Amino acid sequence: MSMIRDLRAAVRPSRRRDDSPYSYPATTSACANSAIVDCGVYREGRRVREHLAPADAMASVRADGGFAWIGLHEPTEAEFAGIAQEFGLHPLAVEDAVHAHQRPKLERYDDTLFTVFKTVHYVEHAELTATSEVVETGEVMCFTGRDFIVTVRHGGQGSLRALRHRLQDDPELLAKGPSAVLHAIADQVVDGYIAVAGAVQDDIDEVEIDVFSSGTNGKGSAKGGDAGRIYQLKREVLEFKRAVSPLLRPMQLLSERPMRLVDADIQKYFRDVADHLARVNEQVLSFDDLLNSILQANLAQATVAQNEDMRKITSWAAIFAVPTMIAGIYGMNFEYMPELHWKFGYPAVLLATVAICFGIHRGFKRNGWL
Repeated sequence: MSMIRDLRAAVRPSRRRDDSPYSYPATTSACANSAIVDCGVYREGRRVREHLAPADAMASVRADGGFAWIGLHEPTEAEFAGIAQEFGLHPLAVEDAVHAHQRPKLERYDDTLFTVFKTVHYVEHAELTATSEVVETGEVMCFTGRDFIVTVRHGGQGSLRALRHRLQDDPELLAKGPSAVLHAIADQVVDGYIAVAGAVQDDIDEVEIDVFSSGTNGKGSAKGGDAGRIYQLKREVLEFKRAVSPLLRPMQLLSERPMRLVDADIQKYFRDVADHLARVNEQVLSFDDLLNSILQANLAQATVAQNEDMRKITSWAAIFAVPTMIAGIYGMNFEYMPELHWKFGYPAVLLATVAICFGIHRGFKRNGWL
């Protein structure tokens, strides 16, 4: 699966009604003008009810079976309070879902699994600079129960709309229940990691080529901006790593430990996701090591360039020291000095000075100092 592009799932007005737990206007559909992006009931893998309030969706599920899938985008505490009460969600998990900025994790509260995923989006840029934003992160949180799944999304990336439609086109898989949705979300998130890792690899390759080509361009000097670009890449890779590495343990648990809320057939699919995640994690760790090596190479090249500059300065100082010394000697005004009264003394001293300087210059040039 490819990474889902940025898609704003719902446009919310600046004012919302608070006359019900879900803040629904009386004259519009249940999902309008609220943090709820979509709310549907699925039975035997097919969507049978839509545009419902969460309470109505759960009433339908409890009466006729199936499960409800409620999707929200950046809900407030007031907007989420009614849903939390309806589905019996734990207050600690609700607090995490509302305020976001959580570490990827998997927690169990009674008969509900609470899962946090960090979504990662690659930020396109014409040229990588020392201030370029390379990755942008968001969050998707899932409350998975026996007959419901509630997804809470934070950030502009990681829309689940296309995923929902794709699952609805596969009734056999969706018939497995809420755990099938949880797996699809995990799979989409990890596929996003794979796509971002490939793009970041291209950026690292570009920087690597620039750094090492600057040392072989015949000028012997490294670009001054390379260190800033490398450091910025390291910061972005670190943010990427914070999304990937903590998710390893939750995926391992979902793929290996039997859970009543996860269908046995779906658990096999989680193993594939865990395998892809482990591969991405290894790649991200290698990015950090590679960038450290590139940064050290860049600093070494800068040191070599400084040494070359110092050798040139020292060489020219040695050349200019010869006429300075000779001029200093003849400027002491002693009465008896060599060739002081000779007619050709002045031209001879200048010629000797030039010859000595030329010889020193040739010596430094031959040794690579100039």
